[in-house]
Amino acid sequence: MRCPYCKNQETGVLESRISDNGEVTVRRRRECVKCKKRFTTYERIGSIGLKVVKRNGEKQEYSREKLKKGLMKACWKRDISEEEVDQLVDEIEIKLLAKKTQLIRSSQIGRLVLSTLRRLDGVAYMRFASVYLDFDSVEDFKKVINQLEKQRS
Repeated sequence: MRCPYCKNQETGVLESRISDNGEVTVRRRRECVKCKKRFTTYERIGSIGLKVVKRNGEKQEYSREKLKKGLMKACWKRDISEEEVDQLVDEIEIKLLAKKTQLIRSSQIGRLVLSTLRRLDGVAYMRFASVYLDFDSVEDFKKVINQLEKQRS
């Protein structure tokens, strides 16, 4: 691992930690042998080998970046850090990997995102739902808001 400060190749691992979900991310705290500065690295599974079946039947490679981008848009200007979004993506990926198939419908991913956002933030949930559920009118928003209020009471 190259030091991001002095570009030295020799670094030591001070601490390694598996993320809370236990399977997707390893966090390592490192120190450069030369400049003695510390930094953190993360290890992730490069490809989880899933294919996503789109609404039109087209198949695409699963993309962590695409999922994260959609979540980041939903969480824009909310009190949700990028680290929290990464944790959400990790949680969703673990659920996808637990399925017995390599083919996942985009609608399954969308439902997982909605259920995750519902617990996290109502506004982010509504933003994602408006795109995913293809809202056409204010009535669509009202319907989902009423459902959210019923669930909370």
